[in-house]
Amino acid sequence: MDEINSNIENIKNTFTKSINDAKSTYELENLYLDFFSKKSGKITLLIKKLADLNIEEKKKLGPVINQLQNEFKLKIDQRKKEIKDLDLKNQSLDFTYPLKAKSCGYLHPLTQTVREIDSFFRYYGYSVVEGPEIETEEYNFRKLNLPKGHPATDLQDSLYIKGDILLRPHTSSVEARILTDYKPPIKVVIPGKCFRNETPNSTNASFFHQYQGVAVDKDINLQHLKGILQEFHKFLFGEDIKLRFRYKYYPEVSPGMGVDMKCKFCNGKGCPVCKYRGWIEVLGSGMIHYNTLKMCGIDPEKYTGFAFGMGLDRLVMQKFGIDDIRKLYGGIIYK
Repeated sequence: MDEINSNIENIKNTFTKSINDAKSTYELENLYLDFFSKKSGKITLLIKKLADLNIEEKKKLGPVINQLQNEFKLKIDQRKKEIKDLDLKNQSLDFTYPLKAKSCGYLHPLTQTVREIDSFFRYYGYSVVEGPEIETEEYNFRKLNLPKGHPATDLQDSLYIKGDILLRPHTSSVEARILTDYKPPIKVVIPGKCFRNETPNSTNASFFHQYQGVAVDKDINLQHLKGILQEFHKFLFGEDIKLRFRYKYYPEVSPGMGVDMKCKFCNGKGCPVCKYRGWIEVLGSGMIHYNTLKMCGIDPEKYTGFAFGMGLDRLVMQKFGIDDIRKLYGGIIYK
């Protein structure tokens, strides 16, 4: 008991000196931890020593330590108020000066994925470009070998604003602009928003994102396209990714090639996300059509090229384990 009384006196002296020397709220926070932290606070350790005393000693020292604890906390709060009042009176402080913004939260999965993909294609010499989201039929369809009356231009797919002006249904419209405005060699990628008249479900939405890629130069062939797509998917999903390449018709390319990825949700066994097919279509691609090059002002006898358009949202779903595309835009935070 005498030892505890001695400790109390030492603690009082230490506290009095420390609180008088404190010049900032930061020092007061440290002082609070020094005396009241759960593991090593001086008052905390004092309270723990009470367990070794008999009942009579506890009755004498318990109220003393409790009063000391309340007194110290009150003095710390009072000292904090004094320091804040002094700061307010200090004319040299400018309280309108903007502080450095604190970083908080995370980037959206789409933003993270786009930046990651951009870094991959930049490494291989591609430039990242963008284009208008409100576009004309000329760049949306005509220059991409889709003549007037083609089913893909029908109102059931496209969202028209007025006349031949519409919200772009694909990022291929930017491809048409690049091929028209620049001369080969061309290597660009185009991340961007697209809009279609779709009924929303777990894998489709009326508002979505695509990631377009275009390369035009002499002697480019289908193996160049297949090679870059294989390397890209390995980069994004790992060496064990399984892809399936199959022929598919697209008006702006010939031959066309669809690329499917083995469903990561069911490992190819079939589930609602992949519509029980075991595979999810992630992109369409192919060699740029002879007519497309010609209509954009590039000599198809001299140059060849490939193009691909990825369903960016579906890649994000696979990468982050998101089973419904609507969760990307629903405003709900999922842990």
